[in-house]
Amino acid sequence: MPELTVGSEEHKTLFCRQFIETHHLYEVRDIRWPELDETDVQRLRAMPFWDEAVQSEATAAARVRAMADVEPDALLREAIAMQAYEEERHAALLESLTQRYGIAVGEGRPPAPRDAEWAFLRMGYGECFDSFFAFGLFRLSADTGLFPEPLVRLFDGVMDEEARHILFFTNWVAYRRLGLPLERRAWFLVRRGLGLSLQAFGRVRTALHLRSADAGDDFTMQVPEAVGDVTLRTLADTCLEENERRLAGYDPRLLRPTLVPHLVRLALRVLPAGGNGRPTA
Repeated sequence: MPELTVGSEEHKTLFCRQFIETHHLYEVRDIRWPELDETDVQRLRAMPFWDEAVQSEATAAARVRAMADVEPDALLREAIAMQAYEEERHAALLESLTQRYGIAVGEGRPPAPRDAEWAFLRMGYGECFDSFFAFGLFRLSADTGLFPEPLVRLFDGVMDEEARHILFFTNWVAYRRLGLPLERRAWFLVRRGLGLSLQAFGRVRTALHLRSADAGDDFTMQVPEAVGDVTLRTLADTCLEENERRLAGYDPRLLRPTLVPHLVRLALRVLPAGGNGRPTA
């Protein structure tokens, strides 16, 4: 396979076209939600993250849409607008589910951000954190029967879309940084580092049982208690396996998100061999 120069026009074409061509066509209005027994419905209602999930997707949609609106490059704009549509569809999907099964969630939608690039950076790094853990938690929820099988089949596609999003974002960041003139590149690196740090701090803060200032930004950190008796090592190993599996089907020349998997592997080195600790979120 020919080498790919990160930051080149070829790189941009590859990560944009692969994102666009793997888009899955469906409309939320066409979904027929399955009939669930009362036990499954009550289990769904008891899960603590539905309101945060809806708000998270709505926040992501607003931020991605704002970035698409200001992107001057036609191909990048097409890809980012497609991601915005998918984020909006995720929010609509969750709203439809909560209405169907009588799950109470809040109303209201976030306004468009004033600084589109900054909002996109924060959103993207937030998705890199959340998707990594969501992949593993979704697998564990499916394997343990916590999530009903008909919904597992439906939301498996959503997990694949999240994998596409973080793959696109990782390559966009690299392309964007290398395409800027030197005087602007340093400022972009500062903003990128700050956006990443804020998202990481938000996840640590939530894990320490402190309330996040940005509602809707880190709902996956609330999920482990709902999954059941899962050790930290089991959770970490499952997240690593699922993250690799979800991203394996894309062109190997594209960059992958590496920070969160790297941090988790470092944590596994110091975790006791039994890994009996429970997730603290």
